[in-house]
Amino acid sequence: MTWYRTKLTEMLKISYPVIQAGMAGGVTSPELVAAVSNSGGLGTLGAGYLSPVAMRQAIRDIRKLTDRPFAVNLMVPQPCEYDFSAKQQMKEYLRKFEKVVKAPTISSSVDPSFSFDDQVNVVLEEKVPIFSFTFGIPDSSVIEEMHSNQTIVIGTATTVKEAIELEKSGVDAVVAQGCEAGGHRGTFQSSSDFPYIGLIALVPQMVDHINIPVIASGGIMDGRGILASLSLGAAGVQMGSAFLTTLESNAHEQHKKALIESNDESTVITAAFSGRPARGIKNTFIREMEHYPGSIPPYPVQNEITKNMRKYAAIQGNPEYMSLWGGQASSLSRLESAEDLMKKTIEQVDQLIGKFSDRGGL
Repeated sequence: MTWYRTKLTEMLKISYPVIQAGMAGGVTSPELVAAVSNSGGLGTLGAGYLSPVAMRQAIRDIRKLTDRPFAVNLMVPQPCEYDFSAKQQMKEYLRKFEKVVKAPTISSSVDPSFSFDDQVNVVLEEKVPIFSFTFGIPDSSVIEEMHSNQTIVIGTATTVKEAIELEKSGVDAVVAQGCEAGGHRGTFQSSSDFPYIGLIALVPQMVDHINIPVIASGGIMDGRGILASLSLGAAGVQMGSAFLTTLESNAHEQHKKALIESNDESTVITAAFSGRPARGIKNTFIREMEHYPGSIPPYPVQNEITKNMRKYAAIQGNPEYMSLWGGQASSLSRLESAEDLMKKTIEQVDQLIGKFSDRGGL
């Protein structure tokens, strides 16, 4: 059997078991999503922070660029309790950083003008072929509506326990997010007990406990990671950092530069930017926040409080106050088109299998 024909490719109707992660924040342009899908993988629109209007436009723009399957990824909202005084203390503490990036003082709000249900309705109305989510499990009615709409559903888990819960909820596949992964932890366990399990340990255990396809995610940058993941029992992989530095990515140029120039020790897991543990390249803001005397407000409160600083840091091109999300293998990033990345990655898997075959097998 050809290595790239798996339960996942059959289910998603794609040529190769490679999913481009749904990175929120405007990184996943329609051009990037379409390029990955046109190359035989599954492109994903990271729509977590997009309004329903912006989501609908992006989905229609993607459809103008490809007739292949693609996904839309959303963040499942979680209950958020926080101390108002802690929020005010944080806002005051951030003033000095906002001055550095010349950000105007503005009031912040954690209440968006749209809801998760509004976003879900767009996915349904636009008949998106694949819906993926992170941070939790949507209400059972959402998953049922997706299936009634012929939409495949993919959840995110960081432990075997979470994967089992997702399977019981009716999802069609589970992303196994190892602690090597860049960006936010997809866990929905207690915030005081966020799990940090490595991908090599997580995937085989998850495969042994659930009966739906497992998608490996975390530190996978090329064909070596894909072949290793398939050997562990995964039906496919999800890659984020690798696509951040592609030409079609909307990631800030300073963000791309930081990833390409990083090394194996560059990233840390921090709650400084958003209030939720996330992996990114350590910079001045993260180091300064290590000495913060109070408690960091939870997500999405902290994420909203730091938004102004991050926005103007990006405008000034100052990476020291930007959230530079990336995984532990970010140093393997390359500045190239998504098509070239897909082509080289698939070719590398073929070459590796050829080498093993020449040696008498795996």
